[in-house]
Amino acid sequence: MRTTLAIILLVFLQTPCVRAEAQRAPSLDAKIGQMIMVGFRGTTLARAPGLVQDIEAERIGGVVLFDYDVPTRTAGRNITSPEQLRSLTGELREKARTPLFIAIDQEGGNVSRLKAKYGFPESPSAASLGRLDNADSTFHAATRTAETLQKAGINLDFAPVVDLDINPHNPVIGSLERSFSADPAIVTAQAAATIRGLHTRNIIAAIKHFPGHGSSTTDTHKNFTDVTRTWRKTELEPYRRLIRDGYDDLVMTAHVFNAELDPLYPATLSRRIVTGLLRDSLGFRGPVVSDDMQMQAIAALYDLKTAIRLAIEAGVDILLFANNSSYDPHIARKAAAIIRELVSEGTVTQGRIDSSYRRIMQLKQRRLTHASS
Repeated sequence: MRTTLAIILLVFLQTPCVRAEAQRAPSLDAKIGQMIMVGFRGTTLARAPGLVQDIEAERIGGVVLFDYDVPTRTAGRNITSPEQLRSLTGELREKARTPLFIAIDQEGGNVSRLKAKYGFPESPSAASLGRLDNADSTFHAATRTAETLQKAGINLDFAPVVDLDINPHNPVIGSLERSFSADPAIVTAQAAATIRGLHTRNIIAAIKHFPGHGSSTTDTHKNFTDVTRTWRKTELEPYRRLIRDGYDDLVMTAHVFNAELDPLYPATLSRRIVTGLLRDSLGFRGPVVSDDMQMQAIAALYDLKTAIRLAIEAGVDILLFANNSSYDPHIARKAAAIIRELVSEGTVTQGRIDSSYRRIMQLKQRRLTHASS
């Protein structure tokens, strides 16, 4: 019996997250690093020396990958083939002391970074699956996506979208067929099937964009986006039902402004929305990730320090800097320095950092320590 217990303990201690924590107590800077996720340029780490430095210095807890670089309007940013991508993600894992979130937007349809032209299987759009409204079909589509992601070395999919298709002409949701349906029951069922499919290969899900982007008439990538007059309370239903049923992966915030929910700040920067609504009212206990902090709905209205401060005060755990609206190779260092400064000033408490770190590490230990490469 003692031998069996010893073996179990040894195996547990050899899991990456636990091994890293057992060897050293994490510093404040390491905890702050877990709150930062960045995008970068390069199909190999040899082409991204700054990112390697950020990983080795524990300034980041995750990366997000793209096939297309928006600022330069060129393809092949991080992804050119299955073999190349598998090699890149292998390099990323080798460099990290604590397992990285290696994320991608692989929703299917129009929003697919792993495209057939690069040698990856095609995947259906959310709208097409919603029209079919067959949970088994959606589950099988998601399992295929999960297999593709796992083979590629990716462990986090920024999907499924649970925005309701309230405005079918919405330039960033409805018109791109990213929503399953205008019916919250269909959206919930389809999202649940997608999450189950992703979990078959321990791929982390991220439901988005809280508290609802489906009714917007403008794009938060480009503009301040006000949904005060178009947003409906039913947009919360998929979140309410999924969380009630135990969902605790990631929730991604929207940068939409809704004066009915907060008369001052867009959702990502709103304590009323992130803490008051998502956590206190709906009961969500997992980590919250922001949408890209460099999108114009945030970057055009707030300086970097203010945006970071407000997001952390709101309750956001992971600050995403996709580096694909604008590009700043030093964004991880800047963000980490700002958060450290906020703590030193007493504006953000170390306890607040600890709360985010705990939620992030619990998710990593739950999913990444059991995932195979």
